Amino acid sequence: DFLFIELFLWGRAQGYARFSLGMAPLSGLAQHRLAGRWNRLAGLLARHGERFYGFSGLRRFKSKFDPQWRPRYLAAPGGMHLPAALLDATRLISLDPRRN
Repeated sequence: DFLFIELFLWGRAQGYARFSLGMAPLSGLAQHRLAGRWNRLAGLLARHGERFYGFSGLRRFKSKFDPQWRPRYLAAPGGMHLPAALLDATRLISLDPRRN
């Protein structure tokens, strides 16, 4: 928490008006029976994938700073193209710039 507060204060002193905490993956998914197939699958992954990636913990941590949550969308062709698009997005986000 201290590090983020210091970053916020530094940014303000430098004239920045906003600070991005990034995204909170797989949060805010619709849980009703009419939700789309991929949305339900993502919800299942979020619930059962906690031991591999702290989806809810990350959201809770970021919520402490009272962020303005804004939805982000990924458009992809239907069918089995969506998993490939999600994998590509994951690779893009987690890309180590030092790797070739």
